[in-house]
Amino acid sequence: MNRKFGIGFAGAVGLALVVGSFLPSTETSAADKGAAISHTPGVPVTRRLSPQQYRSVIRDVFGDTVALGGRFEPELRRDGLLAVGAGYASVTSTGMQQFESMSRAIASQVVDEAHRDLLISCKPKAANAPDDACAHQFLERTGRALYGRPLTKEELRVQVNAANMGAKDLKDFYQGLWLSLASMLSSPDFLFRYETLEKKTEKNGVYDLDAYSKASRLSFFLWNSRPDEDLLKAAANGDLDSSRGIRRQVERMMASSRIEEGLRAFFTDMLGLDEIDAMAKDSVIYPKFDTMIAQDSKEQTLRTIMNIVYKQNGDYRQIFTTPTTFLTRRLGAIYNVPIVNNAANGGPELWREYTFSPDDPRAGIVSQMSFVALHSHPGRSSPTLRGKAIREILLCQKVPAPPGNVDFSLFNDPNAPNKTARERLTAHVANPVCAGCHKLTDPMGLALENFDGLGSYRTTENGVEIDASGGLDRSQFTNAAGLGKAVAESPAATTCVINRMVSYGLGRTPDRNEMPWVKDLEKQFSGEGYSVLKLMERVATDPAFYKASAPKPNVAPATSTN
Repeated sequence: MNRKFGIGFAGAVGLALVVGSFLPSTETSAADKGAAISHTPGVPVTRRLSPQQYRSVIRDVFGDTVALGGRFEPELRRDGLLAVGAGYASVTSTGMQQFESMSRAIASQVVDEAHRDLLISCKPKAANAPDDACAHQFLERTGRALYGRPLTKEELRVQVNAANMGAKDLKDFYQGLWLSLASMLSSPDFLFRYETLEKKTEKNGVYDLDAYSKASRLSFFLWNSRPDEDLLKAAANGDLDSSRGIRRQVERMMASSRIEEGLRAFFTDMLGLDEIDAMAKDSVIYPKFDTMIAQDSKEQTLRTIMNIVYKQNGDYRQIFTTPTTFLTRRLGAIYNVPIVNNAANGGPELWREYTFSPDDPRAGIVSQMSFVALHSHPGRSSPTLRGKAIREILLCQKVPAPPGNVDFSLFNDPNAPNKTARERLTAHVANPVCAGCHKLTDPMGLALENFDGLGSYRTTENGVEIDASGGLDRSQFTNAAGLGKAVAESPAATTCVINRMVSYGLGRTPDRNEMPWVKDLEKQFSGEGYSVLKLMERVATDPAFYKASAPKPNVAPATSTN
């Protein structure tokens, strides 16, 4: 991108992070703004767009025929969620180059002859000269959609001037527009999610978010993308300044099929399903494994969950016990279930609904390939990794890291006399340094030992019959189905999904002052049949979701004059 016409990305990021975040706006507040809540909320968080959010915004604004043409930096997981890690993620110099590369590629497609008539609603007076009126119209509308708020007069003036200068220099109106659009797409106002507080609503240190920040928080929470036109209009008209106006938007958005997209994004984050993209297996031990079956396993789990929490609006806990799932022919080979694929040659795999028999140990998401294969080693299963995942991902309970001087040789030695994982772990935890943590993980993980490191069912290991009995707190069980039932019955499982959902929406873990709000959500969740849709609605319509405290100013340390 020609820097003569662009806005310097690095300088813009630094300036925005220092000045643009959280500054109270001076908009007039409506009558019911500043409504009291029962706790002191935390501060708002600036978050970098996730790769999926970036893709969704580009699709929503320009359609699904515009390719990105670049790569994303790795995301950061914190407190169990990428959505929380996004508040700690920055942009490296390499990442900046990638964002600028994508911005140029996207802008080039928008203004090319194949797309311009569809995506640019005005026509320039001459294609080889500037047209400020047309540039103003396009950049104003597009900037509003990309930023999730109207551009300020100064922002719009800068972009129109850049397009004017580019058109003059390059003798092409569309190339001038390309320069401005590429600049906007590499701006921190697009790449980050900022939330602004309204000064006039301050009461005892608590502020309302401004209307466009409310719209953004709501839209990313429900749809995992920036606000649509209806939501932006509601923000502009003051409709989001009242509980009634917010409820109308929540009901509209939850009635849309896009709510499934938001639910998928949440559960992908909560369950760490993004990590399947990098999952690796020993091709000699597991010749059936490849990247396509890995992606199928991810989709299987999401379809299983969506069937219960979205299509049926059922009890969240059923995701751990349901015998019904969805399989492709490839997955059928792992589960030893014959699935006929009637797709045309070269067509995508077809999905079939399948219900395991009542006496089958495969029930719920913990026995699916996405869970047992992901939480295993490349060449073998791992009761410890699986048990740790149940504790940390499904129950939100922290398992301490192993000490640095642990000797794993006994467990890893294939020639050891102990044939099964249970026998090897029994010998391994004889070390009192290890025993405490393994008591938290192994009794659950061992219940999944009937599944090898890829997820295929087995009854023996090294010629010895597998004992898949186990325990979770006070519950005892004999197989994976029993484990799923124990997880479903654990109060920690429902508390965990509530905490994760609140953290997902706020971009941070609820602090101590916000726990009364979370406790109220727990009571409502239980009283409404553990419906995830109702939980999302409760969060999205609660006044607490749109309030925040001002960040404390950084105070420079005193210096000595001696």
